[in-house]
Parts: sequence; structure tokens; C-alpha cells
Amino acid sequence: MRLISWNVNGLRACEGKGFSDIFMQLDADCFCLQETKMQAGQLDLKFEGYESYWNYAEKKGYSGTAVFTRVKPLSVSYGIGIDEHDHEGRVITLEFQDFYLVCCYTPNSQDELKRLDYRMKWEDDFRTYLTKLDLQKPVVLCGDLNVAHEEIDLKNPKTNRRNAGFTDEERGKFSELLAAGFTDSFRWKYPEQVTYSWWSYRFQARQKNAGWRIDYFVCSDRLRPNIIDAKIHTEVLGSDHCPVELELK
Repeated sequence: MRLISWNVNGLRACEGKGFSDIFMQLDADCFCLQETKMQAGQLDLKFEGYESYWNYAEKKGYSGTAVFTRVKPLSVSYGIGIDEHDHEGRVITLEFQDFYLVCCYTPNSQDELKRLDYRMKWEDDFRTYLTKLDLQKPVVLCGDLNVAHEEIDLKNPKTNRRNAGFTDEERGKFSELLAAGFTDSFRWKYPEQVTYSWWSYRFQARQKNAGWRIDYFVCSDRLRPNIIDAKIHTEVLGSDHCPVELELK
């Protein structure tokens, strides 16, 4: 089963840059999107053989997630069941026969870390949500998790030490998630590989490959034997992020 996750940074804009062609070329069984920045009815996007599920933020042009799947889910839910967190369209959970697939767009701590306290609350509540799912069946979490976990995961760790996405607090919460029984699939397969999934639009960052790895597939530990491969499609343009992939048997 091939799974793709991509922060498209505005699906309507990404569609204008060839999203539909990229979607067909990547040929995934499940294709998860973050930061769609859409409301219902703003884009009629359908693919033969796929069902789609959407979670829109109440605020227009902001956040939002979507999942296209060839495999019909047993159930679908939106959000994590906590009102404080469920107005920004950040989570879609699909239940399949053998696992839960959770598509997530984690809140950014923002400039001057003005949303860091909220981010910490989100992290704890979201980890609780995932661990409860994991008691029922294995979990595959994917999305823009807005954190570079280790220094290998970004180009300039020293100068970004207190910037959103690389604070000790955010990195610590990711460590707590892994310690709760989850595996960063790419880093497990490729412990020393330097590959990024996001580059700022400023300073020619992508041309210089001055990036961050903040897009993930995180799996329940017991799925490790099922991981065939984990990939980062740096060749794919259309967003400031590139798609990431997990292949499961």
C-alpha cells in the first residue's frame, strides 16, 4: 500500500502548478493533503477510483486537510474531539481494516513563538488521541508536523535554535510521541540521510537546499516490519513543501 502526504500550501494554487498531473504520477492508494486553504465548493477536484474526505477550517483561506483514497475506509472522523482544537480543519482519521490513517496539519508556533503555549497543549492532547487509537489497532500518522526533530533535519540548526519548528519544547514533544510507541519511518529506514521536505520561499532556499524535514509518516512501532520504504520526493514542485511517501506491506 502506497501512501503519500503533501502540504500543498493552497490547493487551488497548487492545482494551477500541475497538482492533478503530480497526483496521477505518484499513483498512491491514499493521498493526504495539508494546508488546502479552502472552503467547501471552491474547487471541484475528483479522481476516478478515489473517494475524498475534507476538513475545512472555519477561517477562510487557512489550514485545512483532505484525503483521497482508493480503499474505502470503515469509518471517517474529523478533528480529535476537543473543541479547542477542532475549528481549524487540522485532522482527518480514516479507519481501515488493519490500521488507522491520521492526516494532520500541526499548528505552527508562529513568529516570536506567540502560539507556542497553545502548541504545547495541542501536542499533549493529540498524543493522547493517537495513543487511544493505538490501543485499538496500529496507527499511521502523516502530515506537516511543523517540527524538525534533530539537527540532521534542518540545514542551519544553530541559527534556528529558538525559531518556530526547532525549539527545545517542540522537539521534546516529538520525542515524547516516539517514546509513546511510535516510529519516524524515514529516520528509521535512513538514520543518517540528509533530505528535506520544506524550503522557505525566501533567500532562494530551495535552490540552495537550505531546508527542513518537517513532513512525516509516523507509525506505531509494531508496524516497523511492514515498512517497505519511506521516501521524500524532493523533485516534485508546486508548493514550498514536497510530498513524502510510505510504502507498507
